[in-house]
Amino acid sequence: MRYEGLMVRRWLTLLFSAIVVSTLALGGCQTQQPSFSTPEDSEAITTPVSTKIIKDLPKLEGKATVVLTINDSPVAMEVNGDRAPITAGNFVGLVERGFYDGLTFHRVAREPQPFVVQGGDPKGNGTGGFINPQTNQRRSIPLEIEPEGAEKPIYGQTFKQAGISAEPALKHTRGSVSMARSQMPNSASSQFFIALADLPFLDGNYAVFGNVTEGMEVVEEIQKGDRIQSAKVIEGLEKLKK
Repeated sequence: MRYEGLMVRRWLTLLFSAIVVSTLALGGCQTQQPSFSTPEDSEAITTPVSTKIIKDLPKLEGKATVVLTINDSPVAMEVNGDRAPITAGNFVGLVERGFYDGLTFHRVAREPQPFVVQGGDPKGNGTGGFINPQTNQRRSIPLEIEPEGAEKPIYGQTFKQAGISAEPALKHTRGSVSMARSQMPNSASSQFFIALADLPFLDGNYAVFGNVTEGMEVVEEIQKGDRIQSAKVIEGLEKLKK
């Protein structure tokens, strides 16, 4: 009887653990993903990225410094074009255009633990992106992540999809800046998020392109609806190649 009772307790413990894990997984899919929604988000799709697409996008050849003014306080970011040239070039190019000026942080996730603040959506609801005035089309950039020790990034795939077990060169540590996207790897446009804590489970899945170097205390106080009063490139703009 004692043995049977022990087995029942073990079985109940395993069942409870499975329920908790399932709940966390579902919660993660619904709330703990720094993404935006598009009508075609029904499943994850890996799309090949042509050399021409990569060639035609803005690139940052080196590093730049961007300063956001939020709630009358500066937040400085180092943008890393050495490790993420297209993602960094896209961001710096949008800053140069004045695209982010006046946009809100439409998502702030701090519960049940610090997660991200997310902004850069002209619609303010998580569905918008940059519309190229020359083509009147939304500009999307490919997922770009460089494995640690590699000579160049991989494009259009998460590390899991590409079968890569290495760590990314740029990780989701507290203060890192990454591009938000839908379930489609090549759907990032203008929305970005800042990590409020180390988020290693995002590594290899989202494109980190920089980090906050000053003003993280300002980021910590951002509330939903707070605006980016201004965004300026204060160093390294000459490294942007359009």
